[in-house]
Amino acid sequence: MYDPPSYLWALTIAGIIAILATTCVVLYGGAVRAGLGRRRAALLAGGAAVVLGGWCAASAVIAGHGWYHTRLGHGVPWLPVAVAGSLGLLLALRRVPVVARALAAPGMVNRLELPHSFRMLDGAAFLIIMALGHLPPLFALPAGIGDIVAGIAAPLAARRLAQGTGRRAAWWFNAFGLTDLAVALTLGAVTAYQLIRVTPSGAPISELPLALVPTVGVPLLLAVHFTSVAALAKARRAPRPAAVRLAAAAE
Repeated sequence: MYDPPSYLWALTIAGIIAILATTCVVLYGGAVRAGLGRRRAALLAGGAAVVLGGWCAASAVIAGHGWYHTRLGHGVPWLPVAVAGSLGLLLALRRVPVVARALAAPGMVNRLELPHSFRMLDGAAFLIIMALGHLPPLFALPAGIGDIVAGIAAPLAARRLAQGTGRRAAWWFNAFGLTDLAVALTLGAVTAYQLIRVTPSGAPISELPLALVPTVGVPLLLAVHFTSVAALAKARRAPRPAAVRLAAAAE
């Protein structure tokens, strides 16, 4: 079992908490803009914080007990179950009426990119742990670099969308972000479960603090990506003012 230095614990957990907190803030703003009022908006953001924070704490307990082990043939592989289960729950929660109204509020297309800004913290943690000799480059390089690039690109995409342009760039950003997460999950699984034998193995992603990235951060970011793509598609079908159409054509 690998126990990273305290600064890597802080870096990894800070990235996860920042992603969760930003998502709650974005939901609050969307609820206010949807006309739900500040009280209901605060209740929505608070509920989201309870759900997301509760799952983060539960996943930490599960990882702390070693239940995310990567030994095939030794019981249920709970790590992929946790990833798939939390993603499914988040996608289902999007259909709750108050959540759906907040997500459909004006200006949410650009604000949905903001939680991705903090991916760079966990990406940096992957690269540092690899440099210390405890993660395989096959996983850490594409996952770490991809997260850092996505973290840098997210606020830029959000800014251009807020200015009324940049829709094409937002499509590319979401395509890149989804690909990065899918590649990271795949390479993390094959190296952790030793489907591809590398040294060192990817087993540390099943242990604290890194286990919080695939079980908490990645499902939330995937759900945000899917929501963002749906919002972009809906905005594309909606009629736009002539000035905006001319600006988009000039991109």
